Amino acid sequence: AGIEARGFILGGAVAHQLSAGFVPVRKKGKLPHETVSVTYELEYGTDEIEVHKDAVSPGERVLLVDDLIATGGTAEGAVNLLSRLGAEVVAACFIVDLPDLGGADRIRRLGVPVRTLVSFGGH
Repeated sequence: AGIEARGFILGGAVAHQLSAGFVPVRKKGKLPHETVSVTYELEYGTDEIEVHKDAVSPGERVLLVDDLIATGGTAEGAVNLLSRLGAEVVAACFIVDLPDLGGADRIRRLGVPVRTLVSFGGH
């Protein structure tokens, strides 16, 4: 699963390499079929993301992908949304972590391992 929008590029490439399907996690109102959504907290308010209602089946294993983890609000919303549909989020992968903002730890507290390529502290 890839979070809008750069996560689509990365997630699509990862799905292709794994010979797996791809699930877009989009901002509310952008998907064309029946959806389920979740409201999540941002550092400056709230937002809403959604996936197609039939995007995952109970028990399916999902890898969540995006370019950046900062405060973790969007990623946490995506994990909660996918879990609500019955998916097992096996890991969340990001290119960049901004550890001082605590997002990766926020996802780890949900029981989801986090992997990143680089970390930029002290911004």
